Amino acid sequence: MNLLELNNISDIKVEINKDLTNKSTMRLKAFGDLITIRSISALKETLKKLNQNAHSYRVLGLGANQVLHPNPDYVYLKLDFPFNRDLLSSPRDVYPLPASVTLNVLTSHAIRFGLLGWESFTGIPASLGGAVFMNAGTSLGEIGNLIKSVHIATPAGGERKEVINNGSFSYRTNNFLKKGEVIFEVEMSHKGISKEISEKIKNYLAFRNSSQPLDAKTFGCMFKNPESGPAGKFIDLLGLKGFGLGDVRVSSKHGNFLENIGEADYFDVLNVLEMVKIELELHYGIKFNREVEL
Repeated sequence: MNLLELNNISDIKVEINKDLTNKSTMRLKAFGDLITIRSISALKETLKKLNQNAHSYRVLGLGANQVLHPNPDYVYLKLDFPFNRDLLSSPRDVYPLPASVTLNVLTSHAIRFGLLGWESFTGIPASLGGAVFMNAGTSLGEIGNLIKSVHIATPAGGERKEVINNGSFSYRTNNFLKKGEVIFEVEMSHKGISKEISEKIKNYLAFRNSSQPLDAKTFGCMFKNPESGPAGKFIDLLGLKGFGLGDVRVSSKHGNFLENIGEADYFDVLNVLEMVKIELELHYGIKFNREVEL
């Protein structure tokens, strides 16, 4: 199938061999085919067409927690749904939110109205759909604890609703999304109203700014934390801060972050990731699982 045929679908924009360097937070050199989708009906029709033609795809959120391949054999899907900000004009019990809304927008709402529990995703650069996909979180909690239900587009062009229960999420992953499915809407709640939340979020943002390289080109954490402690601490104890190859180096500010200090690409990141992983597992004798998606 010629991807440009999808431009016949309303609310779709297809771009072939697009420069994706600015589509990821690490700003890796990459080109690829990109489909921007602006409605739920367009998403369902696009998935149906792609699957009928055995065309692989991946969802591209804010490009955080993702390492973009320079020459992918799949197409990227970018959700860009309209969002009525009147929904955030006052606090409510449950928020029906498009997957493409960003967490920083929701954090601003939490600061304004003191939504308890929403501090858990403070400072995470992600779309809501991407955050739910990986059960994003911080030391303050995980976003999965706030989700009531998830609306999902299926590969066949249909949709389904996943009601969240105690088994729906695990550490940095979801347990309900099937191959080829795409989250398009999330119903999210909170744990109540607290005057202390605003200050708590502001303090945690200040802490993240002081302890993580948020002003650098980075995708976030390399590895999930093993049960025995923070991955960054293990990397630091091995003296790997500052280690690098090509234009990628381990951050001197936080050991679990990689920084693009020039014009790095996928293979620069992969080489450093694998070398750090080998050193960690040889030295500590425990498995370190990647948090970032390759």
